[in-house]
Amino acid sequence: MSSDFESYEQDFAVLTAEITGRIGKVPKLVGDDKKQMVANVEKQLEEARELLEQMELEVREIPPQSRGMYSSRMRSYKQEMGKLEADFKRSRIAYSDEVRNELLGDDGNSSENQRAHLLDNTERLERSSRRLEAGYQIAVET
Repeated sequence: MSSDFESYEQDFAVLTAEITGRIGKVPKLVGDDKKQMVANVEKQLEEARELLEQMELEVREIPPQSRGMYSSRMRSYKQEMGKLEADFKRSRIAYSDEVRNELLGDDGNSSENQRAHLLDNTERLERSSRRLEAGYQIAVET
C-alpha cells in the first residue's frame, strides 16, 4: 500500500512542479494565450486535488502504527496545494510591468515627482508638528 502512496507522491511532485512553472508564466501572457494557460493550470490543479484524494484514501488503508508519518506528509501536501492555489489566484490578476505601465500611462518621471511631493509634504508636516509642540510648551509654561 505504501508503494501506491509513494507513486502518488512522485506524481504529485511532478505535477506541482509543472503547475509552479506555468503559474510563473501566466502574468506575462495576454489575451488568448493567457486564457489558455489559465485553463491548463486549472485542469492541472484539479488533477492535483484528485491525487491528494487518492493519497488520503491510501493513508486510511495503512496500518495505524505507521499512519502518523503519512498523515503528516499529507498535511504538508495540502499546505503546498493551498499555496499553489493562492499563487495561481494572484498570477491570474497580476500584470507584467509593461502592461501595467501601458494601462496606467506610467512613465519614470511621474514616480519621481510623486516621491518629491511626498518628501516635501513630510517636511511640512514635521515643521507644523514642531510649531504645535512649541506652542503647547508655551501654553503649559504660562
